[in-house]
Amino acid sequence: MPFSHLHVHTQFSLLDGAASIPSLFKKALKDGQPALAITDHGNMFGAFKFVAEAGKHKNEDGGPKVKPIVGCEFYVVNDRHKKTFTRDDKDKRFHQLMLAKNATGYRNLSKLCSLGFIEGFYSKYPRIDKELILQYHEGLIATTCCLGASVPQAILRAGDGDLSAAEAEFKWWLDLFGEDYYVELQRHGIPEQDTVNAVLVQWARKYNVPIIASNDSHYTDQEDSNAHDILLCVNTGEKQSTPIATDEDISTKDKRFGFPNDQFFFKTQAEMARTFSDLPEALDNTGLIVDKVETLKLKKDILLPNYQLPEGFTDQDEYLQHLTYQGAIRRYLNDGVSGIDSLDPKIKERLDFELFTIRTMGFAGYFLIVQDFINHGREIGVLIGPGRGSAAGSAVAYCIGITNIDPIKYDLLFERFLNPDRKSMPDIDTDFDDEGRQKVIDYVVEKYGQNQVPQIVTYGSMAAKSSIRDGARVMDLPLAEADRLAKLIPERPGIELGRILRAPIEGEGSLKTKENLGADELALVKQLRDILDSGELTSDVLNAAEKLEGSVRGTGVHAAGIIIAPTDLTEIIPVCTSKESTLLLTQYDGKVIEDAGVIKMDFLGLKTLTIIRDALRMIKANHGVDIDIDGIPLDDPKTYALYQRAETNGTFQFESAGMQKYLRELKADQFGDLIAMNALYRPGPLEYIPTFIKRKHGLEKIVYDLPEMEDLLKETYGVTVYQEQVMLLSQKLAGFTKGDADVLRKAMGKKDRATLDKMKGKFLEGTAQRGFDAKVCEKVWTDWEAFAQYAFNKSHSTCYAFVAYQTAWLKANYPAEYMASVLTHNQSSIDKVTFFMEECRRMGIPVLGPDVNESQLQFSVNKQGQIRFGLGAVKGVGEAAVEAIVTERQANGPFKDIYDLMRRVNLRAANRKALESLAYAGAFDGLNMPRAHFFHSAGEGKPTYIETLVRYGQQHQDGEDSTQVSMFDMASDTGAAIPEPPLPQIEGWSALEQLHYEKDVIGFYLSGHPLDDHRLEIKHLCNTTLPELKELDKLAGREAAFAGIVTKAEHRIAKSGKPFGSFSLEDHAGTHDFMLFSEDYMKFKLYLQTGALLYVKGRASARTWGRDEGQMEFKIINIDLLSDVREKYFTKLNLKLEAERVNDLLARELGALLKRSPGKCRVNFQIVSHQENLAIEAPSKGLSVAVSEELIRALEGLGDVAYTLN
Repeated sequence: MPFSHLHVHTQFSLLDGAASIPSLFKKALKDGQPALAITDHGNMFGAFKFVAEAGKHKNEDGGPKVKPIVGCEFYVVNDRHKKTFTRDDKDKRFHQLMLAKNATGYRNLSKLCSLGFIEGFYSKYPRIDKELILQYHEGLIATTCCLGASVPQAILRAGDGDLSAAEAEFKWWLDLFGEDYYVELQRHGIPEQDTVNAVLVQWARKYNVPIIASNDSHYTDQEDSNAHDILLCVNTGEKQSTPIATDEDISTKDKRFGFPNDQFFFKTQAEMARTFSDLPEALDNTGLIVDKVETLKLKKDILLPNYQLPEGFTDQDEYLQHLTYQGAIRRYLNDGVSGIDSLDPKIKERLDFELFTIRTMGFAGYFLIVQDFINHGREIGVLIGPGRGSAAGSAVAYCIGITNIDPIKYDLLFERFLNPDRKSMPDIDTDFDDEGRQKVIDYVVEKYGQNQVPQIVTYGSMAAKSSIRDGARVMDLPLAEADRLAKLIPERPGIELGRILRAPIEGEGSLKTKENLGADELALVKQLRDILDSGELTSDVLNAAEKLEGSVRGTGVHAAGIIIAPTDLTEIIPVCTSKESTLLLTQYDGKVIEDAGVIKMDFLGLKTLTIIRDALRMIKANHGVDIDIDGIPLDDPKTYALYQRAETNGTFQFESAGMQKYLRELKADQFGDLIAMNALYRPGPLEYIPTFIKRKHGLEKIVYDLPEMEDLLKETYGVTVYQEQVMLLSQKLAGFTKGDADVLRKAMGKKDRATLDKMKGKFLEGTAQRGFDAKVCEKVWTDWEAFAQYAFNKSHSTCYAFVAYQTAWLKANYPAEYMASVLTHNQSSIDKVTFFMEECRRMGIPVLGPDVNESQLQFSVNKQGQIRFGLGAVKGVGEAAVEAIVTERQANGPFKDIYDLMRRVNLRAANRKALESLAYAGAFDGLNMPRAHFFHSAGEGKPTYIETLVRYGQQHQDGEDSTQVSMFDMASDTGAAIPEPPLPQIEGWSALEQLHYEKDVIGFYLSGHPLDDHRLEIKHLCNTTLPELKELDKLAGREAAFAGIVTKAEHRIAKSGKPFGSFSLEDHAGTHDFMLFSEDYMKFKLYLQTGALLYVKGRASARTWGRDEGQMEFKIINIDLLSDVREKYFTKLNLKLEAERVNDLLARELGALLKRSPGKCRVNFQIVSHQENLAIEAPSKGLSVAVSEELIRALEGLGDVAYTLN
């Protein structure tokens, strides 16, 4: 009888299995093995994919060529509930293999696996105990397992002594499982195995228990042993060079966990036959298990949870119709008297068609469940988006409140969302504001129960770069080398290391054609391949990383997916737990979860909705206006003016530079333009945007291939933009059914050539029957094939254009409140806060620093319409401190001075650390207290002034809290008895010093910038900002000049003994890091001082040598101190005057102005006459000036004088 592997670990034995499921089936098939088990450690993560993979390889009768057997190697403990252990009383875990014999066994296996996480999880182990095994053993097969199991461990503990306790353990399992218990023998050349196996064979003969052979497989092929060992090191955080601990070691100090040899692989039948040549029945007996195991069918139809109908209704379809009709009356009539019969017949017909389809497909329950939690969310104040995807195409969804987009108004198609030919469950993804999302999930959990509403697991696998970094760390490759290797991987999502190292560079199926890699990327690939052939440690790392790639590194939680199960989920599929969520998690991921029979819904948190929500709250607080954001007019002139000026920074979907360019050209003046632009601005259809714009403005003639197409293409000026247009045209021109039209859409999107060829014939036949010109129809079809793969879902585009319009409307009509909300929800990114503050300045909205008498927790808007920095954005100031300050201010009025604040604010919540941070940030500036004073100390060991203030405030509050009032104090104010600490008599900080402290607690310069005093130099001498250095290609061929402040500087010594340095510069726009080596470092090292203001010149060019040849680099040519630049580089002031405007008054004013600023910069006059068409250069004799801000301002004030500096 053929041998089958029944003890097999896959990549889902996290970081302890290196075998992919497809590779195991491939090898089993090649070797003729009749079956294969999956027995991962403590979980069933891979079980569904394992059974599905078996289904890909079928016999002629439809059965699998290799029978899949689902199992698990559990961790068994004495008491799963015990979670407290000591050095002497450790958590003793025994391994135990169990296999599902049938559907009941699978259910119990899932139950045990789930409870291991729910009840027994400790450290990183899901644990079960015998109590659970007694309860859920039906339908399961058990074995004596490996050396780590309870029976082998009991044998080893007995040694040469009494084996009765071990035999009793063996008997416990045998009595419970009976004919489904097997003695499992493994032979990996480990002495302890020989000891255990000898005893197990005796007991097998004694109790007539069948013996089976296994190989505890952890990787597919013997040569994968090293990759598996690296995985173990990644798991334990050890280096591979650390010796592996053995059983002979008395101490495991300076040793690591590892396998003793390379024999733990998926052996062939021949290799197993050699290993068990003396016990051939052990191989044959695996067939006994294979024969008694039923092939599991894990793919099931989706079971919907039970939706509780209100009284008076007994049928879900009837109740859905009731809600739909009520909603239709409200949405379309809303006059308080009309009934459903007053509805427009076309709308009524559409609703009845949708309801019929929903009833036919059995999806009424789904719609009722979704509308229930969405409408509940709206009732409790959660901001909910209009939806995403094709759900907005349903008029029923619109009437029952699932979406606020009217599909009839925008020609959105229901069949794009749902039709009888589309067998899968409808997919309604919902956007919530970030805070509200959790409230809605809580409602669903409360309604259906914790065990019916889990989240979905994700598997974090090693991608190309992470496999290199992990392998490099374990193999002790220096970090710099690991970074270099990782950076040679082209930045392409999902790119495979195996392809990078082995696939052809050019030609069919090459990296150039399949991955679409450019010349620069292919140059990086060639470097990697040279390293692979080098034979060095870097080559070993690449080889190991190739094998590691795709390994499952750990699990996470799906960002949006929620399951709503019909019953306790552990009765259907296995679940697990995670520190990241209070809910249970499915053990199957989102790719397969619906195939397992449960419904998935995406509850998505959309930051934009949170921005809108908080802007609306501020608008209500500041203006007393309650805005229904879903009811705003879609023809607001201010909003379209904003789009036409492309002032869309901070709005949704339309803020990229490329989009802004097209918006200026488009001059959008209707909502349909925004829907179209949202659909067109993507790779592919992008090229149609110029045509769309020209046709809108009448610069290009709108042409329709057939007059009948005008009705459906008119809104997009004859350009096919949406999938819905293709669907409707196929119905109109060729008589396609709604189902046919949706099949066509899918075939075009997926480039399904077989279906397209079939549909083409049907299309041409249909158009011919309707009398259309065959040649024209052939052209229409060809155009569709070319463009329809790019055509966009109009429902989705409409939904997101609607949200985008809402953000633009708020920015246009309530700019301060909207931008304050944008700043609040981007404050985790300093670059974004800086960018949006610059946008506020452009809009003329001042952004003021934090202030204890005006700031809230987040960014807010004051009565003057200025944005005020939030106190919560200051580092070191927690929410409790802000709440203490804001609550006291709102209750008892603004703080009069710092002493008043100290007396009134709860100083336990707003502690000294928080107050210091607020002082550094300038939050007390409005109380007329210079920032430097807070940190003054009278001497070493003496308190700072802020500590004195805190002590003063605490004493005052303690005095007020005291109930023991003496007779002398009764007539006087308690606080008056404690004198206010005298103000230190010291100088304040310099502007630069103040800015540095400000940056420390805010993250950037707020009240000014160290470069502000050098705006002249920056304006006239700099041609580049620091962020522009990130795209060196654009700077090639010209000298770049920029200024900045050094925020970080390091002087270091390389391994070669040569010194080198690095420094970071910051300007008004951003930051950049620089490295200096060899001569450059020696030349410029004196400038590498934190706080230094520098003027830098350099060039971007391609490297001409070394392993990075061809890559762009920036080379610094010269550095000056910014303070020296004005005198050094401003050598001539050129003044240009129009001859016709020169008069005595101007001459006197200009002369006096220049004489008031003596210096070394020569003055040159140019007199220009446009009437005479001549220009005269007139260098001044002996007139030189000192260039200053005052001089330049005065020159600009004259109006009739233009100037340049060089």
